[in-house]
Amino acid sequence: MSPQVSGPVVLVINAGSSSVKYQLVDPRTGEAHAKGLIERIGLDDAVLHHTAGETAYERTLEVPDHATAIELATRAFAEHGPHLAEVDLVAVGHRVVHGGDDFADPVLITPEVVAAVERLVPLAPLHNPGNLQGIAATREAFPDLPQVAVFDTAFHQSMPAAASTYAVPQVWRTEHRVRRYGFHGTSHAYVSRRVADLLGRDPGDVSCIVLHLGNGASAAAIQGGRSVDTSMGLTPLEGLVMGTRPGDVDPGLAAHLGRVAGMSLDDVDRALSKESGLLGLTGSADFRSVMERRAEGDEAAVVAFEVVVHRLLRYVGGYAAVLGRLDAIAFTAGVGENNAELRAAVLDRLTGFGVVLDAAANGSVDGETRITTADSAVAAFVVPTNEEWEIARQSAALVTTL
Repeated sequence: MSPQVSGPVVLVINAGSSSVKYQLVDPRTGEAHAKGLIERIGLDDAVLHHTAGETAYERTLEVPDHATAIELATRAFAEHGPHLAEVDLVAVGHRVVHGGDDFADPVLITPEVVAAVERLVPLAPLHNPGNLQGIAATREAFPDLPQVAVFDTAFHQSMPAAASTYAVPQVWRTEHRVRRYGFHGTSHAYVSRRVADLLGRDPGDVSCIVLHLGNGASAAAIQGGRSVDTSMGLTPLEGLVMGTRPGDVDPGLAAHLGRVAGMSLDDVDRALSKESGLLGLTGSADFRSVMERRAEGDEAAVVAFEVVVHRLLRYVGGYAAVLGRLDAIAFTAGVGENNAELRAAVLDRLTGFGVVLDAAANGSVDGETRITTADSAVAAFVVPTNEEWEIARQSAALVTTL
């Protein structure tokens, strides 16, 4: 049965190079009335998944391009609900990975905005082109509906120059836009606001660290609702250890490998993007598999876990110093929300900051959960992220002010 929808909703689109994810979200409550995924775009065996209420629909078909994908998504809404013509659809909100230093807020999509995102493709060659294809297809399908771009990098544009500036030649910084941008901004914005709510305080009065830990991972220091530092940089390679990305490495690595192994820059870039991180350490990019092998005493998995924890502690300790006062730490995303052992390993080593883990709470997390004791000097929470809600909320807020 198709769910009943009342009040305004936003169609949230996350378009990649070969996929389109979508959700119909109530920006007031975060309820997703329907969601779907079209993957393997451009191949003969593309798959469409659509879920609305208790109805789940899956079909294999040919999807040559993003325009066809959006058309099929619209048809799925019409056939399986909710019908987009029968709801108060106020906007389409698009996730755009890289906004450079051009965009610090969500913006109404115009030809000028599209041109700006196209100019930023060199900063996100794997992501922005897919985002642009999704925007073009959706604007064609819904020409009279406001369309909003919400950038992964926007939340971090509040970082001071001391945090965003690399100590590299000026021509790199000015002509080639080399600086720290940061990513996962919608997740960090959402989670940090929820942390303030859970503390019963205004976001402007909270200093916290958010650890977004999934296949991609980043940390952010957030003070007064604004990002003041984050671990990812010019690209998503910097910072924490991830599924296939190494996080921090010596900048001289590429030159060294060119000299001793004859590797080209493309070879090094591919290895750092797709062959490093947990995969490079253990042969598996799946954190669950690494944890299973660690439990069995696998040496590579044991070392990989300690590398992950050590890197997290370096960032938490450093960000605590940057913030000056630390009220809370939040774990989010797939690994952060689901791996109690990792959370415990990090928090048990923060007793010097007054952190007191509640082992029972940490072991029985259900949704938003405080995992430190009432007398812990720093509160720690598990907060499931909801980037789609954040995109819907920002999109609706923008269009209602137009």
